[in-house]
Order: sequence, then C-alpha cells, then structure tokens
Amino acid sequence: MVKNGIDCIEKYDALFQGRRLGLITSVSGVDQNLKSSIDILAERYDVQALFSPEHGVRGNVDAGGIVADAVDPYTGIPVYSLYRTDSKRLTEEMLEQVDSIVYDIQDIGVRYYTFIWTMYYAMQSCEEFGKELIILDRFNPLGGKVEGNLLQDGYESFIGAYPVCMRYGLTVGELAGMIYGEKKYHFPISVVKAEGWNHEMLFPETGNIWVMPSMGIPRFETALVYAGTCLFEGTNLSEGRGTTAPFEIIGAPYVDAYRFSRHMNSKKLPGVLFRPVYFTPSASKHAQEACEGIQIHVTDYRNYQAAETGFILLQAFRECYPQEFAFLPPFREGGRQSVELLFGSNRILESEEHTRELLAIYAKDSREFKKRKTAYHIYD
Repeated sequence: MVKNGIDCIEKYDALFQGRRLGLITSVSGVDQNLKSSIDILAERYDVQALFSPEHGVRGNVDAGGIVADAVDPYTGIPVYSLYRTDSKRLTEEMLEQVDSIVYDIQDIGVRYYTFIWTMYYAMQSCEEFGKELIILDRFNPLGGKVEGNLLQDGYESFIGAYPVCMRYGLTVGELAGMIYGEKKYHFPISVVKAEGWNHEMLFPETGNIWVMPSMGIPRFETALVYAGTCLFEGTNLSEGRGTTAPFEIIGAPYVDAYRFSRHMNSKKLPGVLFRPVYFTPSASKHAQEACEGIQIHVTDYRNYQAAETGFILLQAFRECYPQEFAFLPPFREGGRQSVELLFGSNRILESEEHTRELLAIYAKDSREFKKRKTAYHIYD
C-alpha cells in the first residue's frame, strides 16, 4: 500500500517539534485510517491555526462558496479563510501566529483544481515573510502522464496560476519544487515524502481508499475525465453537476442523446465509449430541466486521452449544435470568459475547424512540459 506524507511523519518529527504550526488542509487531508491530519497534528504538535482552501477544512462548503473565518468545533483551533471574496492569500497578520506552514491536501493532478494554487499563493507569502513551508506530499492519482496545453501569459487565475499543462503529472511536492526552482525562491521548504509510489502508478494500484477531495469528484474515474470535461464549465452545457456523475455526464436540453452518442463513438477515440443518457440536474446549469447527452465510460485507463477527448467532445457539440451551443459570458464586465481561463488561452474561442491545429498544440506543449518537469521528480 502506498503511504502519503501524513503516514510517514514519525520519520520527520524534528520538522514539527518546537514550532508553532499553521495547517492548510481540507477534507482529503487524512491518513490511511481516514483520520484527519488536523487531529493527528494537533495531538502531537503545537497547531496554532488552520487555513482553509475552497470547500473548507472539513469539506463543508460547496464549490465556489465563500469560506468564512471560524473556530474548528472539534479542536478549538481558529480557522482562517484562504477563499475570501477579497483575497485568497495568507496575510502578514495570519503568519505572525506561526513559525511554519504545513500543507496537506490531496490534489487530483489537474490544472483547474484550486488546491494547488492555494499552495502556490502560500509559497509566495512564505517568500515574502520568510516563513517555512512543510509539504506533506501525496501521490498523484493520475500518475505522471502529461496532457493538454500550457497555460499562457495573461490567462492566470485561481483555476490556473502557473504555466503547467492541464494534466501535469507531478505530486504537489514535486510541483512545489518546480515552482521553487523556477521562481528562485529562498524561504525554507521541506517535503515529507510519500512512500511506495512511482509515476507509472494510477490510483487503483495504490491500495488506498478514494476520499472525495470535493463533492464534484466522487470517484477516481471522475478525476480521470476531469482533465478534459472541466472545460464544459465554461459552456451552456451541463457538466453533470446536480447528477450522480459530475464531469462524466455532459448534455443539455437541446441535445439528441441517441444521435450524438453514435457520432462520438464513430470517432473511435482510444480507451473510451460514449453512452446516451437522459437526465435532469437537481442543481447548477439546467436545474430541473430534462436534458439529453452522453456519459463517458473509460474502458482503458492508460490509453484514455482525457484532455484530448474532452476537447474533441466540446468541439463536436459546437459542430452538431451551432445555433444552440454557447460559451458563457465573463463573470465581470471586461473580463475574460471562464472557458479562456480554463483553457489557458483565447484560442479555444476559435471555430471548431481549428480542432486539429489546437490538438497539435496539446501534443507539443505536453512533450515540452514532460521534459521540463522531469528535473523536479522526487519519485521514480
């Protein structure tokens, strides 16, 4: 069984003893017995503060919901929000209470997921204020495979704040090492390594229990397709929120499930089949409306091309429903459309006729990033 950093802290006791700790964590911060890292560290060391990313430290806040400062009811430790309307960063006042910041969140290895950017912002604060960062590393459930395009300058946001590919193939400890090296940071940083994992391993091979890092990622298969289908959050199609299979079910009231599923299966994409589905979301886009669409069924985890499949699927909806399909407008007047921020450039707004050209960019960016990231591997 693969061990995460929290399962190995006895070997790193000197990092924690005698320090006032501030812990950044969420519901996925648990050991192999599903005991919270909050409780584990608070029982052993001096945890002075908890810092909450999206969804809250105990996982009790919906996606996009604002997290408020509070007191953890189980430990009595104050909780400070890193998912506020005005900022998502550690402040000098927060950092005055601690000597070291500990980061322990299970990421899913996809650029759009906000937890890694909470880590990146914490790194910036540690550099500014000279604080130590200790990362309790966790294996990447999607392994070391790289997919998709690179985030372009000018498209940085909290769903992509550093130039990495959609599926970036690193643990959070390795990603932190890349950022640290490339940004030439100087603050003290340590990584409590995972044990028994290598870049060829996918989640089912680790022997671990799947803990939902958020309610929108209920299964490993959801995480696997998410690298491509999260793009649908920027469209008027339902990405399956409000169903039991978010990001695996895609559709809208204007879709013909039977015909569209046949169209997608005719493309013979590797490692995947598409099934017609009929659904009524209970929440989010098209709530309480009858929708039709497809469900993505991954038949071969290793050959499945998540980013490419999601993009081809999106372009197929555009081609088949040119009058009904639409990208969502910007959240703020004069701002970028959400699909641009997800995609990492404005090229996704180009006609579906550019699909082949954009897939070539996927391939080029993935090859180059794979070479770039290898220098920061701390696992085989």
